[in-house]
Amino acid sequence: MNRKWTAAGIGLIAMAIGLVAIVTADSEAERMGAEATAPGPATTVEAVPAAKRDAEEEPVAKPRRGKRITTDGSQFGRMLFDRKRQAIYAFDKESGKTPRCYGRCAKEWPPVLTKGRPTAGGKVRAKLLGTTKRRNGSRQVTYAGAPLYYYAHEAPKQVLCHNVASFGGLWLVVGPDGAPLD
Repeated sequence: MNRKWTAAGIGLIAMAIGLVAIVTADSEAERMGAEATAPGPATTVEAVPAAKRDAEEEPVAKPRRGKRITTDGSQFGRMLFDRKRQAIYAFDKESGKTPRCYGRCAKEWPPVLTKGRPTAGGKVRAKLLGTTKRRNGSRQVTYAGAPLYYYAHEAPKQVLCHNVASFGGLWLVVGPDGAPLD
């Protein structure tokens, strides 16, 4: 009878040790950031480098697509529009990428803003597209280095304010080469 009890006891002890080994291996694998696999009675632990593990756990954010700038025909020739066919202007009072149109000016001439890198359509040259930071931290689209604007009182495909003087300078539509049109 002692032999039966001893054999049964040994079997139970062996099973308990096996469970403790599996639980310990799983806990160790989690602590070390590794994957544990138990294909059978033996437990194997495969270490995964931290950089690879982090890449698997945290998906990489895709860059935001920004404002699409395209071209279309107008009474002044082929010029810049946004994807909704809103005419786009540059302000000749500005030199370089620094916007100078704020307050009342920006109400009449809203800046072309983007949350991501602007994209090119039509005959727009992608290498001429860029952005500049406004005082409030928003990003304004630039083309050939010039900040871009809309006129607030135009419908899509309307071009009412080319070569119009307002707020101390001229508002000009922009061609695909980045130059103001005649």
